Amino acid sequence: MPRHSWGLSMRTHGVRPSEKPPFAHTGTHPVRPSPLGPHLPGSAIARGVDRPLEARYPGLQPFDFFSQKCSLISPQEEEFHLSEMTGLFVASNADAGEGKDMQYDLTDEQKMLRDMVRRLAKEKIEPGARERDEKGEWDWNVVNLLRENGLMGVDFPEKYGGGGAGLLAFCIVVEELSRVEAATGLVPADQELGALPIMLAANEEQKAKYLPKLSTGEHLAAFALTESIGGSDVAGLKTKAVRKGDEYIINGVKTFITNGGVADVITVYALTDPSKGGHRGASVFIVEKGFPGFKVGKKEDKMGIRWSDTSELIFEDCRVPAENLLGEEGMGFHIMMKTLDFSRPGVAAQALGIAQGALDYAVAYAKERVAFGQPIIKFQGIAFKLADMAIAVEASRHLLYKTAALLQEQPKDMSKLPPELIRMSSMSKVMCGDTAMHVTVEAVQVLGGYGYIKEYPVERYMRDAKITQIYEGTQEIQRLVIANTL
Repeated sequence: MPRHSWGLSMRTHGVRPSEKPPFAHTGTHPVRPSPLGPHLPGSAIARGVDRPLEARYPGLQPFDFFSQKCSLISPQEEEFHLSEMTGLFVASNADAGEGKDMQYDLTDEQKMLRDMVRRLAKEKIEPGARERDEKGEWDWNVVNLLRENGLMGVDFPEKYGGGGAGLLAFCIVVEELSRVEAATGLVPADQELGALPIMLAANEEQKAKYLPKLSTGEHLAAFALTESIGGSDVAGLKTKAVRKGDEYIINGVKTFITNGGVADVITVYALTDPSKGGHRGASVFIVEKGFPGFKVGKKEDKMGIRWSDTSELIFEDCRVPAENLLGEEGMGFHIMMKTLDFSRPGVAAQALGIAQGALDYAVAYAKERVAFGQPIIKFQGIAFKLADMAIAVEASRHLLYKTAALLQEQPKDMSKLPPELIRMSSMSKVMCGDTAMHVTVEAVQVLGGYGYIKEYPVERYMRDAKITQIYEGTQEIQRLVIANTL
């Protein structure tokens, strides 16, 4: 049975192969004693609850409460299932032994990574977060800190110098960094995004040339898809690449490109056969910042994630070696779509970190702020608000971790992803992004007037949260993806 590495530890209650788990398929409910006495009206015995279901309801078969399929099953069946669809937490009498663990937990290595990044973020990143937000200038000191601690290539292949720790470990890193500052969490997230087309579609020569320096963070990556006409309608983008001998000549302008002004390597989406349209006539190229005809345009002044670099990229007869084409001509749409399927959990992790950071601050504040003679967390209006925030954050985390655990089992190549995993990727992005926006707005409300001033970090969390509902595919587009894969 596969063991997935995330969540909450559960046990099989000491079930041996020959036994049934508690309350599974026995045809009876557990009997609770009645406060009125065992034989008085209202007691379980008086109501006949101790009798088998089939005796009380002739013809009714016991219901399988544990199967997601909600099927009616025979009492003689021996299997006990939890979530048959994903296999993330499946136990059966065939392999359940005495005290055997059903893993729903982070591994020891993932916990160590989480704790290390959390400590690093608290001690080294949080103290300068407000100043970086106010200046809105790229900070190489933070980038160097992430490089030194091996956090730029956590999910990159070990073969090329990466951590090889998987998508879940990468999400943990982004979450913990974003918990104190979303712009810092975006640095490794965008490194992954910009390099994913290479991981997915490059040949061995291209991987060997570019991935080692991207894995360590020596070179920074960017992903150039969006244009001024929009980013959601990928098939309508206009940047073109024309083959001339052993080169492609690229012309066009890309907008809102994260890391655009600081990246050494950019993966660029361009039309190579406009007559076939964006779905069949687009390709992806690896462009280096020193290529002739490439330059950085306007740097955007943003509401949130302010020190992250977001720039316009201009291609004027930009000459790109033909060997820098990823895959084949016409594969661009599929490369970019699979890239986004794998990268959305990174944005979800950023959103989750923002939400958790805002929740942490709001709870701490509510325990210390006294009004009407008591901490405001004692008032039901505040308490319920915080409870709802905590519920949303925890639910979002479980969906994200489950998504990452499933996606990291998929090969990073151009094979087709199952629609269920595409849906999970979009669901995690939607839920975490919406949770971040909701929780940060509520955190500002908990702090009242103090939440609205820059001396306190929750207004920054709120500004940072908004972008997670927009980039990497808007929430509206994600809902379309989800609906189309049902």
